[in-house]
Amino acid sequence: MLENSYGLTFFLKSPKKKSDMIRYIYVRVTVDGIPKETSTKRKWDARRWDQSFERATGSKEDARGINFFLDSLVTNISNYKTGLINEGKTITSLRIIDFVKGNNSSKSKLLEEFQEHNDEMFALVPQEYAKGTHTRFVTARSHVEEFILFKYQKDDLEFRELNYEFIKDYELYLKTIRKCANNTTLKYISNLKKIVLRAIAKEIIPKNPFTLFKGKQTKIKKKPLTKVELHSLENKEFSTDRLSTIRDVFVFQCYTGLAYIDAYQLKKIDIKEGSDGKLWIMSNRQKSKSSTDIPLLPKALEIMEKYKDHPVCISRGSVLPVKSNQKMNEYLKEIASLCHINNELNTHKARRTFASTITLNNGVPIHVVKEMLGHHSVRQTEDYAITEQETVSREMLELKDRLSLPLKKKDQGDYPDLLQQLEDELADLKQCHTAKEKSGFEEKFAQFENKLKRFKEGATSGLI
Repeated sequence: MLENSYGLTFFLKSPKKKSDMIRYIYVRVTVDGIPKETSTKRKWDARRWDQSFERATGSKEDARGINFFLDSLVTNISNYKTGLINEGKTITSLRIIDFVKGNNSSKSKLLEEFQEHNDEMFALVPQEYAKGTHTRFVTARSHVEEFILFKYQKDDLEFRELNYEFIKDYELYLKTIRKCANNTTLKYISNLKKIVLRAIAKEIIPKNPFTLFKGKQTKIKKKPLTKVELHSLENKEFSTDRLSTIRDVFVFQCYTGLAYIDAYQLKKIDIKEGSDGKLWIMSNRQKSKSSTDIPLLPKALEIMEKYKDHPVCISRGSVLPVKSNQKMNEYLKEIASLCHINNELNTHKARRTFASTITLNNGVPIHVVKEMLGHHSVRQTEDYAITEQETVSREMLELKDRLSLPLKKKDQGDYPDLLQQLEDELADLKQCHTAKEKSGFEEKFAQFENKLKRFKEGATSGLI
């Protein structure tokens, strides 16, 4: 916002002792008739000062140096005013003097703001955030703290010290010193970016140091279990109940698409009868809070029935005796080895298996799978849509059959007319047979049989 009037003046501040010729140079800014002033922290001899020009006199090096400083200050103030105009902020004498004094730049520090964010997040666990989400931000903060100490030998940095170079150096630090993979590195940088954007929203810093930073994730193909692998897993006999229980929980996830935390929290009250009279899972996802209605397949019902009287299920009111995610993944590795599955097993693999092997590969439309997975968009579900080799082979065989069909030709005959002829001849044959006319019956029958054959060939080749 433009000011109505503006003035900038440099002058020497009168000391208490008039005889003292070495005085501080002051700057006074007047906006809309309101003056504010402050010291430039520079001193000069009053005998070598021209107030009409508001500059030092003489051609000596010290005079040229002080005048260059004052000219630079005028330029910086002008640039600051332009910035205020571009941001739509009001220009005041106080704002400009604060800029000269350095008070406009926040002294807020990165790790302090990071900690404040994490404390607020912890207060919202588990209402709005999962405990694991808070833990990830705690880890992200510790990485930033270690990086600042490593590169700058400081305990913290002010936000105004952040720039593009800081982001790139932090990325390199995570990949080299911390030995993080590319996608893991980008996740930690994303956590940091959230804190920076928070600071921008609070007007702690004016510019976003992430503006020019572009990170590219490595595409990882996460394969589900194939039909053969799932069948092998389902029918494997284990020597311990420990592995059998973990396997059953995993298979239940494969036939319902539940994420680990949703399977862990699944209560008996979440199993309800649907409008079709069958049992459904009707609950909300812990991660996205979206509702999920999933019809229970026979295999899932079988596993539910098996564990309905399990002590853990009774005490927790849960459907299954699900252990911690860490234990589940640990035991699933052991199960994969025993089943000779060369495919890393973890709790999320079951969700992908449901989406791909159980539903999409069996013709369930992707928008239906989206609803059962509790996704907000089909685009999320597409990431799970990894087609099995068997499905590709089946589809290609059908395509091959369609391509091998002969083209429709006009000279193939008029099949509606042929059908009428067949009906007429069939009526004649019946009449001959009823009248017990043997003469000509066999010939007419042979003609009828030949025409019927032609009709069948036309029908099966798709020409009718």
